[in-house]
Amino acid sequence: MVADRPETGPGFNAGPAPAAPDAAQSLRILALLRADDIDAAIGAGLAGFVALPGLDDTTNDLLVAARDRLLAAWAARDRYRARAKRLERIAEERRRARSLPPAPAAADDGLAAGTTAPAIPHRPSLPPAAAAALARARARTSGPRS
Repeated sequence: MVADRPETGPGFNAGPAPAAPDAAQSLRILALLRADDIDAAIGAGLAGFVALPGLDDTTNDLLVAARDRLLAAWAARDRYRARAKRLERIAEERRRARSLPPAPAAADDGLAAGTTAPAIPHRPSLPPAAAAALARARARTSGPRS
């Protein structure tokens, strides 16, 4: 399991940013990665690694690639969580829209005693602007003919 990164965002005060690992610390991170101890490597500063001139190119490349994979995984997890929240919000809005309270039944609606009208919300068949345009057109056609 990969350790969670420190939370960031408004209201989060982590204090001063941790310094990037030095050459000795970077070699320790590499040893932890080779031992497949990802959590310890993250704790040792993998996310803050920058290529160091005191290390050979192969070591720098391995550590930079591991850091980039870690940051990409964290970004993907953040996107997944944001999508899950968005989908849950949309589902909740749909549930609320579907569970509108039934319209009150009129006293003399022709239904048998003790029955109620179906709980179908009344929605206009046309948008207001279209209904207004239709009303104007009908008024013109039914107007006085000369």
